[in-house]
Amino acid sequence: MPAKRQDKANKTAPLSAIASDVPQFFRLNIEVGDLEAAVSFYATLLGIQGRKQAGSRCYFNCGPVTLQVLAVSPSRQPHPAAKALYFTVSDLEAAYERASALQCVSREDVHGAPAGGIVVRPWGERSFYVEDPWKNPLCFVEEGTVYTG
Repeated sequence: MPAKRQDKANKTAPLSAIASDVPQFFRLNIEVGDLEAAVSFYATLLGIQGRKQAGSRCYFNCGPVTLQVLAVSPSRQPHPAAKALYFTVSDLEAAYERASALQCVSREDVHGAPAGGIVVRPWGERSFYVEDPWKNPLCFVEEGTVYTG
């Protein structure tokens, strides 16, 4: 690192300067083993169409963050995403019906309640969990119940 840049990095910036340059999260990448199957799955689950991109990927606009579905080469298995990807929806029951039709609702428990059922969690969110065919965990939370800490 050049000395001039290092000096700047070591200085303590005022809070107002830090707050004005907050990084904005804009895209999340998940890996899948079959792009065509994944595009169909996510279009059905999310209730929106994706936009295919060069490089074996498809973008789904999910508010300010784009979900990038990326097919990995046949020589390796997809790596599951961090646990879990969270989506807010205004109609939780409609999202649950789509997930149920895809048979992807979670079979696990979350704090002693079924993850795959519509439940008000101990932190107040009304939600359910799913898992895509490539083991990527997702959670759908009803708007207005999101816990922000």
